[in-house]
Amino acid sequence: MAYTSIIPVSRLDNSITYIRNKDKTTKKGQSAGSLEEAIDYAMNRDKTERSVFEDAIGCVCETAYQDMVATKKRYHKMDGVQGYHLVQSFVKGEVTPELAHQIGMEMAERLLQGKYEAVITTHLNTEHYHNHIVFNSVSMEDGKKYHSNSRSYYEDVRKASDALCLKYGLSVIEPKNGKGKSYAQWMAEQDGKPTWRTSIRLDIRDAVAESFTWKQFLEQMKQRGYQWKLNRKYIALKAPGMERYIRLRSLGKHYSEESIRQWILQPKSRIPAGKEGDSRFPKKKLKGIQALYYSYLYQMGALKQKPKRISPVLRADIRKLDARIEQMEFLQKHQITTREELLAYRTSLEERVQALTKERKRLYRSEPDSVRIGQITEELKPLRKDIRICIRIEQQSQEMEEKMRLAEQIQRQEEEQTEKNRKPRTESR
Repeated sequence: MAYTSIIPVSRLDNSITYIRNKDKTTKKGQSAGSLEEAIDYAMNRDKTERSVFEDAIGCVCETAYQDMVATKKRYHKMDGVQGYHLVQSFVKGEVTPELAHQIGMEMAERLLQGKYEAVITTHLNTEHYHNHIVFNSVSMEDGKKYHSNSRSYYEDVRKASDALCLKYGLSVIEPKNGKGKSYAQWMAEQDGKPTWRTSIRLDIRDAVAESFTWKQFLEQMKQRGYQWKLNRKYIALKAPGMERYIRLRSLGKHYSEESIRQWILQPKSRIPAGKEGDSRFPKKKLKGIQALYYSYLYQMGALKQKPKRISPVLRADIRKLDARIEQMEFLQKHQITTREELLAYRTSLEERVQALTKERKRLYRSEPDSVRIGQITEELKPLRKDIRICIRIEQQSQEMEEKMRLAEQIQRQEEEQTEKNRKPRTESR
């Protein structure tokens, strides 16, 4: 669960020494003294403990204030609200520092769409890890100002924060009474949002594996409790517990009627786990991290040759299945088998991002109307996405290893117990 608040930054001329005083803080709901002090507070190393929990979008952390002011001057918008200071705080024990920061980064990208310079930091100085996102009020792309009000808070800020909490299995805030709602509860009440889609895709895969015709597939889905709307331009279905129908094609291009019909016709021994016709699981022997992901996906039942029973330890991760498959594909696409190779690839991406950011910063100051600025912005998007995937693989592969070890340990204990239970029967005979 994450609590959010957004604070307007109204002045530029206040001394930054005030906010650096550890005995003083900005009260919730008040305006921060200045854009400069808001940035300085967010980047306070005494609170972040490690510089690794600092990031920036559209600027460089060390010169973020100057970059934001330069944007204002370029569009002649030095008056009014200077920026916004968004705080996102998590419940004690729900997140690691790394996950908190990852959510903060994704929060900034969802909310600002790469249009506003922003500094994102994660503070670890309290029991509740929390993110600070300080961003410019003036867009670096078109000079338009960001406007914050109660409507934008609930429709943009709160909505984005809740969606990310759900994505990573955290609880969300119930709008009416403020109580947290578990991921499972929320999923059972939603109407076709991404959390449902993972379960629906899994059911479709299983139904296809047991069908040889389109009619058999529809029947298999009906046996699983699904309802269909077939006589329409876009076929729609409704899962058990859902209130509304969703279009089949909204699950992704590989889940359209045409794709599923082709999928059904494939020999069952060749049916892939998610996308037909891909080479996600090659015949050659896998090594390192790729082998870990393959084993994990096998144990999760994502492969056709799935185990008889999914371990309870891994079953809780079912909501993360699509993300794991994406990570597996990423590793194979870039031929990464070790953590050292992953780190090297991530480093090369970060160096490229830094170079492009510096180039764009120079252009903002010397050639603000340059077409190259927009090109750089587009080039940065996939690079930053790949960096995020690298970070998630670094963190989550270790969690997967631990869960796999625990699942194997539980399986051995169950097998030993089963063997013990058999012996007395044998002796009695």
